[in-house]
Amino acid sequence: MNAMSPIVMMLVMFGIFYFILIRPQVKKQKETQAMLAKLGKGDEVITRGGMIGKITGVSDDGVLVLELQEKVRVRVPRAYVEGKWEGKVPEGAAQSGKSAA
Repeated sequence: MNAMSPIVMMLVMFGIFYFILIRPQVKKQKETQAMLAKLGKGDEVITRGGMIGKITGVSDDGVLVLELQEKVRVRVPRAYVEGKWEGKVPEGAAQSGKSAA
């Protein structure tokens, strides 16, 4: 039994790491992929670069056309979309710690 205890401890540690680190990350990644797949014309999104715009076009190769202002359109890869814009910063986006005072 004494020889098995290090192996059991390693398995327990792996189980803890799996449930604390790996599983939540995989779940969040699946949710993000599902959100990106649902994007379509008319959705208002924010990019990782901080641009906010409305989707006016979607191509098959994964490029979205965002209208930032009237007659100002940019092409953005679907992977660069951070989330849907609802007037607030998406939950996963990190702030720099500085408050706008």
